[in-house]
Amino acid sequence: MTPEAFDIAFCRSQFPALALADGAGPRVYLDNPAGTQVPRQVIDRTVECLTARNANLGGYFTTSLAADEIVDMAHRACADFYNATTPGEIIFGQNMTSLTLHMSRCIGKTFRRGDEIVLSRMDHDANVAPWLLLAADLDLTVRWMDFDPDTYEFPEDALSKVLTERTRLLAMGMASNCTGTISDVKRFAAQAKAVGAIVYLDAVQFAPHHAIDVQTLGADFVVSSAYKWFGPHQGILWGREDLLKQTFGYKVRPAGDDLPHKFETGTLSHEGMAGTLGAIEYLEQFGAGSTRVERLRAAWSVIAGYEQRLTQRLIDGLRSFRGLTIRGITSGNAIDRRVPTVSFTLDGHQPEALAKDFARDNIFVWSGHNYAIEPVMRMGLMDKGGVLRVGLAHYNTDAEIDTLLASLARQIKA
Repeated sequence: MTPEAFDIAFCRSQFPALALADGAGPRVYLDNPAGTQVPRQVIDRTVECLTARNANLGGYFTTSLAADEIVDMAHRACADFYNATTPGEIIFGQNMTSLTLHMSRCIGKTFRRGDEIVLSRMDHDANVAPWLLLAADLDLTVRWMDFDPDTYEFPEDALSKVLTERTRLLAMGMASNCTGTISDVKRFAAQAKAVGAIVYLDAVQFAPHHAIDVQTLGADFVVSSAYKWFGPHQGILWGREDLLKQTFGYKVRPAGDDLPHKFETGTLSHEGMAGTLGAIEYLEQFGAGSTRVERLRAAWSVIAGYEQRLTQRLIDGLRSFRGLTIRGITSGNAIDRRVPTVSFTLDGHQPEALAKDFARDNIFVWSGHNYAIEPVMRMGLMDKGGVLRVGLAHYNTDAEIDTLLASLARQIKA
């Protein structure tokens, strides 16, 4: 299936929320970087779990056995989602932030005073604050990878300038929730591994748009949140099996040391795991192949092609407004180096005021720093209201982009 052949009507028909309308008309969901809508498969899996599998794990009776089955199915599906070696490498948690706060303590158990960690000025605070807290507690040295605020990308030497023999960790994002930039994490991971550092990647903004292959990334940990890729509020972390076995796990005494339970604290959200399975089942229908990994890889290729065309339409439309600055890559030749999250500022207009006006037209967008504190500060926008953020997903349409642009034109004239 080519991007031109992507059946947007078929896609949208599977999302009940997309059919909803309010007094101002149909809902236009352009708030996707903060959370996507869910297809019927997610709802059905969730309801079925709560109806027929509502029990704790490890029992001998019907509902407990059924709960065991759905949890196992979810781990296997997410292993395919990341192309992991084994389902034991998949750790479920509440969300990416909670998982990272937990894993930062586990990983940091072997760090010592004076050790160095490298963080990114491009990142969401969920992959910054947990490490800053760890550094403060252990007296670690924090070094920063800085991006170019003119190109919205990392220079070639961004990491090599701050990497030393004492670097123990590199934490960075695969894609920015503010600028939309897709970073060359494979190259940076290789540099970090060369000095023996652990590589921890935030895939939250990358995962809704492209396939993830942990076999080729060169990372040690990759984490995302299913509610950003059409699933429920659920976090999923992949960790390299040998490293997970070596890493200390903060857990209660009855919990075993086997993977992944060593890091899955307490009773998990089985219904959330079931819904995550439903999201993966939804996605794989858009690709062909004999295995789920192959189907998912093919599906993301189709989705990415469709989204890149939509993104270019949005960028071209926004560039027609005088005084509007897109805070991210705009070149059509580089559209593959960004996700369809487009942030902008407009002279004479506060992002919050724009967002409120869009909401009156039933267009859903976000304003402010959106937890991307580091990039917003780096661009000098923190005291100016941050940015207005428009985030596309594969269920958005040309007509919705045109609706947004028309609304913006009315706001400017008002």
